[in-house]
Amino acid sequence: MLKDITIGQYIPGDTPVHNLDPRVKIVITFTFIAALFLVNKFFGYLFIIGFMAMAVYFSKIPVKQLFKGLKPLIIIILLTVALNIFMTEGEVIYTIWKLKVTKEGLIQAGFMALRLIFLITGASLLTLTTSPISLTDGIEKLLNPLKKVGVPAHELAMMMTIALRFIPTLLEETDKIMKAQMARGADFETGNIISRAKAMVPLLVPLFISAFRRADELALAMEARCYRGGENRTRMKQLMIERRDYVAIIITVIFMAAVLWSRYAVI
Repeated sequence: MLKDITIGQYIPGDTPVHNLDPRVKIVITFTFIAALFLVNKFFGYLFIIGFMAMAVYFSKIPVKQLFKGLKPLIIIILLTVALNIFMTEGEVIYTIWKLKVTKEGLIQAGFMALRLIFLITGASLLTLTTSPISLTDGIEKLLNPLKKVGVPAHELAMMMTIALRFIPTLLEETDKIMKAQMARGADFETGNIISRAKAMVPLLVPLFISAFRRADELALAMEARCYRGGENRTRMKQLMIERRDYVAIIITVIFMAAVLWSRYAVI
């Protein structure tokens, strides 16, 4: 289950999506997320599916690899769907004990499920096709205008990227601790959800110790390499907007226009 989390992982490649400027990919990702919340009709998701399918095709990321990130969050998705089905008022179509299933609740549950699925896969696609260094440079460049008001753009970008890259590392460490405790008789797989959650509590102490140790080692390594933040820092590769980036921007603008049309069109 832990290995199924794809956010924070990176798969090297030489595809049109991998080669896009990281700033463009970040902006496109946030535009895609905004589009998810603008869609208010199910036929509008045809544009979402088409845009996502095109991105996956050109990125050459295996669909199985992309969508397996949904497995750890399936309980959250199902819980969200259930809450929307039973808690949304409207035309009652079925009654289960004291719970009422409404037409509006089913529609809202469908929207929320699709939004969560595409939100997770879209964010995963960004990290799967962008190296940590490129992601840091892209975030820093986008935050540069905020330097005028005293915002430490480079430090913020570095912290966000390190936190993102620590996700798979901590998951791997958690898996090792779980296997070590299972070899000593710990049981993480039987019982109900509450008992499984209680069984996970003993993992927290060694996991926190490991996280602090890794953070300290990373700080020492950065200091040993004379890292001093963004001041006077040079880059081996300078970010440049190329023709493929303009093509991606144009496609995104067309996609956003189609989503807005689906929202306000009378159909």
